Amino acid sequence: MNRLIDTLERKMGRFYIRGLMQYICFGMLGVFILDMLPIGYGRVMAFLSFDRAMILRGQIWRLFTFIFLPPSSSIIFIIFALYFYYFLGTTLEQRWGSRRFNLYYLFGILGGILGGFLFGYNTNTYLNMSLFLAFALLYPDYQILLFFILPVKMKYIALADAALMTYSFIMGTWPMRGCMILSLLPLFLFFGDTMLSEGKRLVRLIRYKLGK
Repeated sequence: MNRLIDTLERKMGRFYIRGLMQYICFGMLGVFILDMLPIGYGRVMAFLSFDRAMILRGQIWRLFTFIFLPPSSSIIFIIFALYFYYFLGTTLEQRWGSRRFNLYYLFGILGGILGGFLFGYNTNTYLNMSLFLAFALLYPDYQILLFFILPVKMKYIALADAALMTYSFIMGTWPMRGCMILSLLPLFLFFGDTMLSEGKRLVRLIRYKLGK
């Protein structure tokens, strides 16, 4: 899989965006502000969200504008959420390079679009979650201050989020499950080998502990 990703990265040539995450975060902030104004209250996000029926009627912008939907309607929360998204995206771009990061995000967009058409449901929540999980896989021991007080390593937060996503997958609807899996497509493509080897190692460790 890594060879395929390397090949696609080379074929991108000049067709990529430097600082992609800053444009996405500014776009989210702009949508948030417009949606809060009296003239656009509650209508802007509805106009940009993924809607299979409306796309088939010709509103093709919805194929991509869903990525700019803000993660919350709380002005306090969104400031920290967008900063966190920006931090994750720029760090991954510095680690991989702009082309590879663009490719990662593009796979997530395409996965979400495919899920939206197949299951009639799409959101950018899982796409952005894939950035966090990718960061945690690359920097498991990186510490952040939870609630600005408690130092916690990224790997532990990632494990908690993975547990919550597993619960949501089990308890959720089939459209939500399909959207989740396909939106996490870049994570499986970029880290599938790593996750598989870690899974096998964990199974061997459990067997060893049970056999003692």
